[in-house]
Amino acid sequence: MKIFGKMRIVVLITSIILLQNCTKAAEGSNPSTPPAPELPIYTVITSPATIYQEFPTSLEGKNNVEIRSQVDGYLDKIYVEEGAYVRAGQPLFKIDSRSYGEQMNMATANLQVANANIQKAKVEVDRLEPLVAAKVVSDVQLRTAKANYAAAIATASQAKASVGNAKINVGFTTITAPVSGYIGRIPYKKGSLISRTDPNPLTLLSDISEIYAYFSLSELDFIAFQNKYPGATLEEKLKNMPMIELTIADNSIYPEKGKMTMVDGQFDKTTGAISVRAAFPNPNGILRTGNTGRIRMPQLLSNALIIPQESTFEIQDKTYVYVLGKDQKVTSKPVKISGKTDSYYFISEGLSVGDKIVFTGIGALKDGVSIKPKAISSDSLLKVKPL
Repeated sequence: MKIFGKMRIVVLITSIILLQNCTKAAEGSNPSTPPAPELPIYTVITSPATIYQEFPTSLEGKNNVEIRSQVDGYLDKIYVEEGAYVRAGQPLFKIDSRSYGEQMNMATANLQVANANIQKAKVEVDRLEPLVAAKVVSDVQLRTAKANYAAAIATASQAKASVGNAKINVGFTTITAPVSGYIGRIPYKKGSLISRTDPNPLTLLSDISEIYAYFSLSELDFIAFQNKYPGATLEEKLKNMPMIELTIADNSIYPEKGKMTMVDGQFDKTTGAISVRAAFPNPNGILRTGNTGRIRMPQLLSNALIIPQESTFEIQDKTYVYVLGKDQKVTSKPVKISGKTDSYYFISEGLSVGDKIVFTGIGALKDGVSIKPKAISSDSLLKVKPL
């Protein structure tokens, strides 16, 4: 009986040891640590690229002319429609000219009277000259006659000026387009009483064959502009600037390129900025006065560091990437963006050529996480998503 008891104890101990070994084996076959994720890795490269600085802008036509009447009277005729295109010299409005016509008739009659008085005074001078020479009459009479003659000439000059002024007023009753352009809103209707002192113009005429885009540069941007382009004077620097682009309200690029043509003479003390003007051709009249947009000033980078936009993430207004280390672990690193395209960022600080960053799948990553890198071709990526 004692032998059987000892055997049962040995069997029990052996079973416990085997059970512990099986438990350890089971734990070893089901590790709690998940395998390292396989993620695509992008190698940072350089390439020539063009970046753009953007500035909000307001657009105005080359000429925006308020059409006003220079005489008072009733609006007799309106020759154009709102929104119509007119050419320089084309009639726009007609003011009732009857009173001004009568003023011209009166001025003309006064001129005729003045001319007749000149003739009369001349006859008197001619009559007295031989009499004075013969000492028949006193020279006082001759001097008086000559003074009357001079006064008649002056009166005729005044009458002639009155005729000219009357003709000008008659001409002002027909209002013509000073420039070619598009007619704006016409607030007055036929029969309205028009005055030279009216607060509102008859209409606004916009010459939009060329559009001016006005925008502002900060003091730092202006200094950078002066240092960026060659030339001894500001005018030479403007000439050496490349053509600029305009983004319109629907975020499309306006097909015509423009040129910077003017920089204001001083900075605004309130905003600390200086006003700049760029000119864009507008042959099809796409742009109008009052449009808004964004100026795009190009800058050529000979060796720009390029990374895909999907490789970045933001924390508190800073942009980061995950850099792959030699130990196959990733570390977040801040980068500074100097420009961008639709698919790429250009990096000025934070990365170097040859650095390896996680291309996609960064949402679940943390510093120190090990990954299984899978290299992707930068050239292939650029073919699929060109700069």
